[in-house]
Amino acid sequence: MKEVGEKKLSKIVLYFFLIVSALLSVFPFYWMYVIGSNSTNAINKFPPAVIPGTSFADNAAKVFERIDFFGALLNSFIISGAVTLSVLFFCSLAGFAFSKLQFKGRDGLFIFLLATMMIPPQLGLIPNFMIISELGWLDDLRAVIVPAMVTAFGVFWMRQYISSSVPFELIEAARIDGCSNFRTYWNIVLPAVRPGLATLGIFTFMGTWNDFLWPLVVLKDRSVHTIQIALRTLNDVYYTDYSMILSGTFMATLPILVVFLIFNRQFIAGITEGAVKD
Repeated sequence: MKEVGEKKLSKIVLYFFLIVSALLSVFPFYWMYVIGSNSTNAINKFPPAVIPGTSFADNAAKVFERIDFFGALLNSFIISGAVTLSVLFFCSLAGFAFSKLQFKGRDGLFIFLLATMMIPPQLGLIPNFMIISELGWLDDLRAVIVPAMVTAFGVFWMRQYISSSVPFELIEAARIDGCSNFRTYWNIVLPAVRPGLATLGIFTFMGTWNDFLWPLVVLKDRSVHTIQIALRTLNDVYYTDYSMILSGTFMATLPILVVFLIFNRQFIAGITEGAVKD
């Protein structure tokens, strides 16, 4: 009976911890909606409003009047989707090569790749801008998509994941059956590493969606603004309508939540791969 009581107590503590953690995680989104559904005057009062108001539709209408919200949302979708697909393809292909193929200089190239992860991305801002300017891609979505098509972290992640998830015996069996390297990658490796791809895809989509600095540098025309840059233009010089800004921010956050919910199961499988041993 004592052991049963201890197990129940441990479950109660565990569920209590999970509930508190979930509430703390959801609270920023709730508070964002509370501010976005009230007026700025109500937020500035003390104590501030802590329950949703009835002004969300009015604040959202102000956002639509000030910026091309859906146009910026579409630009962010195009950029984030294109970058995510290219990162998944090229990084998984490179990860397959680094983990399962033997070629001269493989380990040295991989170490060099890892070394690039220690370089702050801000150092490449000016050289990248000069290259984009020479190509004539300023105010073009390609200026944001092309430099982000492959990432060192993505290659490292897929290399480690493929190394642990795809045994060499499976690769050798495919070669005996006459599969080329690309067909082995496409038909054997990719289906086996879908959780890893989903995890990398979510990280890449969220990172690209929230990217602000580089799009701000190369996208000056309002017609190609991403949602993050468009929301920035809601700030006035002398007055900041926090309710309007937070209502737009809340709406811009919803697509990320939808993407995470769609790939939630694959994401959890990817980050817990190898946590349980037979």
